Amino acid sequence: MRTTRDLTFFFLFSILIFSCNRPQAKQEQLASSETASHAIRLFDLEETRDFYSWTADRIPMVSAHRGGPYPGFPENAIETFDNILNYTPAIIELDVAMTLDSVLVLMHDDDLERTTNGNGKVNEVTFDYIQSLYLEDNEGNPTEFKVPTLKEALLWSKGKALLTVDIKRSVPFEKVVEEVRETESEAYAALISYTFPAAKKLNSLAPELMLSVTIRNEEEIQRLEETGIPWDRVIAFTGLAERNPEFNKALHDRGVFAILGFLGNLDQSAETRGDQLYASFIQNGADILATDRPIEAAAAIQTLVPKNSSKAKYFTR
Repeated sequence: MRTTRDLTFFFLFSILIFSCNRPQAKQEQLASSETASHAIRLFDLEETRDFYSWTADRIPMVSAHRGGPYPGFPENAIETFDNILNYTPAIIELDVAMTLDSVLVLMHDDDLERTTNGNGKVNEVTFDYIQSLYLEDNEGNPTEFKVPTLKEALLWSKGKALLTVDIKRSVPFEKVVEEVRETESEAYAALISYTFPAAKKLNSLAPELMLSVTIRNEEEIQRLEETGIPWDRVIAFTGLAERNPEFNKALHDRGVFAILGFLGNLDQSAETRGDQLYASFIQNGADILATDRPIEAAAAIQTLVPKNSSKAKYFTR
């Protein structure tokens, strides 16, 4: 008969073996998502494509433009991304630039003056210089936050949030794809393209990745089809003006999510007329609202989340 000591040892040994045999990627994502108040968790590209495959019970979402800056939280900062997840699950839109020594960092502007305490152009300074700087929020207030690298953002995203990666003109597509693959963050990173030639090139470089492609009318639906890019690799950015329900339905019939850019005038209208405006655009067929006010927009569309959804399995809280 086993002693209590033997049984205890057997129990602990079994836990150790189970833990060691568990896929490493799943262990990392489970640990990562534990720190996020609202998280989206995907384990592979098959789940990513299922998540982005439009269904009538889809869960409406926000995309935080430049990461969702608020007072004290600068744009394109990891700390800002975390702040958004305190309020809502989200897609995080971020911007990638490249330093003189070819390091990919998160930065929207060509120049450093607006968002950091430094100066000069990103592509004319070294990463060592970038590392010495501190980010400033959109009101110009200094913070203790540093400029992240793309690699840091990709690793952060796993088990937490989906990313849409805006690649600046000076950045080779190949370097971004390389970092996505090296960090094994393919399930979380969708690449943004503003033209069909760019979308076609990105798809040829990384046919496994999701693409956010600008599609604003029926003609552009046809042009996308002419590229040969499969619809199950596409998220449609439908521009900065509301599209009619028929156009949104044409995208939905192809299984595609519609991201409406609520930036600028539409965000200002919601602030002036009331946040219920966000909900009305979801009701007219938008699925994801790209906004500078992700916290307010998420609160406004919360009542439109279906009680039962086939997508709910990807959301944790």
